[in-house]
Amino acid sequence: MRIERLGDLGAAPEVLRAVGDATARRGLPPPAALTGQWFGARAVIAPSVAVEPVEAAAVFDVPEIQSADAPSAAVGGGWIGYLSYPDAGADGRGAQIPEAAGGWTDCVLRQDDTDGQWWFESLSGAPLPGWLSEALTTPGPVRGCRIYWETPDRQAHRAGVLACLEAIRAGEVYQACVCTRFTGTVVGAPLDFFADAVARTGPARAAYVAGDWGAVASLSPELFLRRCAGVVTSSPIKGTLPLDALPSALRASAKDVAENIMIVDLVRNDLGRVAITGSVTVPELLTVRPAPGVWHLVSTVSAQVPAQLGMAALLDATFPPASVTGTPKHRARQLLSQWEPHRRGVYCGTVGLASPVAGCELNVAIRTVEFDAAGGAVLGVGGGITADSDVDAEWQECLHKAAPIVTAEQSRARSTAS
Repeated sequence: MRIERLGDLGAAPEVLRAVGDATARRGLPPPAALTGQWFGARAVIAPSVAVEPVEAAAVFDVPEIQSADAPSAAVGGGWIGYLSYPDAGADGRGAQIPEAAGGWTDCVLRQDDTDGQWWFESLSGAPLPGWLSEALTTPGPVRGCRIYWETPDRQAHRAGVLACLEAIRAGEVYQACVCTRFTGTVVGAPLDFFADAVARTGPARAAYVAGDWGAVASLSPELFLRRCAGVVTSSPIKGTLPLDALPSALRASAKDVAENIMIVDLVRNDLGRVAITGSVTVPELLTVRPAPGVWHLVSTVSAQVPAQLGMAALLDATFPPASVTGTPKHRARQLLSQWEPHRRGVYCGTVGLASPVAGCELNVAIRTVEFDAAGGAVLGVGGGITADSDVDAEWQECLHKAAPIVTAEQSRARSTAS
């Protein structure tokens, strides 16, 4: 393995733009990126990776190995990609982009979390490519990307929430995450949208992958799974208030607390299916944390798993993420496919990286924009419904979650027009 210190190259969005511009000029596959809090780093960028459609069962299937010459902070490379939420919507239509896609990168650029220094890391020991060295000394142009969003279907969401409340009263489910979506038309490049959004909002679990099929720009705050040295961790988010509210109000909300605890129990159950007996713990419960535009209630569940457990088996037990389904999980998923008009796609799936030396980290693909090859965009938003839910309040929660993306776009357009 090769590791080179590159120094202070600037913030992740700047580096990503420069690398993306260089790959476009040379006809190389585009970069992929993870920014925020990944593998103990501020950013991990795959300089050029061919992200191709793959079978869903093959994603993130990279055995973890111990490398004597790799420092504990190293990522090196690995398989980077996404897996979509698997269920159809009520309209029965297929996916707009592949259900799963990803690719292998032998090297990464990593920005450490200590002082923001950048490092080049290569699993094979190959040196920094000349084109990449040149790109890192040539700032990429700052181009805009505009998405013209359409108004989402409030009545369809209202009908779904009311149906969920009826199912709760009937004892079919205790909680379920009912979603809606914004659709839009894109003018510009998805990479520029992602770089701008990350610079503005700084989400903890942001991720970007792209290919001939389109792109995924995830501005997620949520950790789905972290797997390293036999320990698996998940940090589900349930409970939301706008940032102008008092954060203490989340802990005081019976509805939000109940929602979070129900999902914690579901995550414990999911991990318990494959964990070593007695190893499932809850090291963090009901912590209030900020995210772009909102406060969230976050808990953490941890478990030890057998070394021989493959990623396919781990995902079979835990995917789709508990926080975007409901409890009981199987029945909630069945009902959500009836209540929601459209397939969720990448939204509520996962994006991440599996490294042979650093383990695997995956986000929950919320606050995520899916770009197709024809210039269309989809942004999904939703919230957990419990017996105490208010239909209008649930709609407002959806708007609060979408606001950092949608209203920023609209404000930029008005400013440009004036």
